[in-house]
Amino acid sequence: MANKFAASRATENKYAADLRKIARIVAGIIRGFVDGDRVTDIALMQSMLRQYSESLTPWAIRAANQMIQAVSLRNLRAFNAQSAVISRNLRIDNAVAMVAPRLQAEQVKLIKSLPIEAGERAQKLAYQAATGGQRSAEIAKMLADTEGVTLSRATLIARTEVAKANAMITQARSQAAGIDYYRWETAEDGDVRESHAEMEGTIQRYDNPPTLSDGMTGNPGEFPNCRCFAVPILPELQNGE
Repeated sequence: MANKFAASRATENKYAADLRKIARIVAGIIRGFVDGDRVTDIALMQSMLRQYSESLTPWAIRAANQMIQAVSLRNLRAFNAQSAVISRNLRIDNAVAMVAPRLQAEQVKLIKSLPIEAGERAQKLAYQAATGGQRSAEIAKMLADTEGVTLSRATLIARTEVAKANAMITQARSQAAGIDYYRWETAEDGDVRESHAEMEGTIQRYDNPPTLSDGMTGNPGEFPNCRCFAVPILPELQNGE
């Protein structure tokens, strides 16, 4: 039952594939201005990347909405499986509609940041080469790896944001249904951070996010690269917990 509330790996993979398309185009733009350890025309490169970033808005909205809808549908199925009473209430609540605009805005901003961040990185590396901050060969290698770095960033965004969308939608639906408590669950593999593994199975309140042993505060799925998730505790079980 618990894994029904986990973020969908298929949705994450689809979103990552979408974002990696952007990363490859960005890398191609930058590659056209790279000559060894130099960026031949920084101003023009940055201008092209800014224009590309702005042109992404309609695409980014569609990609974000597709991701949010996929997360929402899987999440609704998890609630339906959890309780028929809750599922009847959820059919008429507007919980997801309340959080969807915020999620969409955050996704569009992140997608449009990919060209800008990559351009800033290339500019910084070119400056380091010009001022002797690092060896020429090292700079050239890092500039050549622009695509790899940007692809990694796209993949991280996908993992983090699908989990975050899942967390926000679960919380919104839970609170709309009168559910205050959840059980913290992890992916239960070797990649789980120690501070998150320590939270496994603990009971928490949505409105009182715990502070973990590493000092970070939040509910599962709200941290960068976090694959943890909340399993709502039905109202009739809350007093027992």
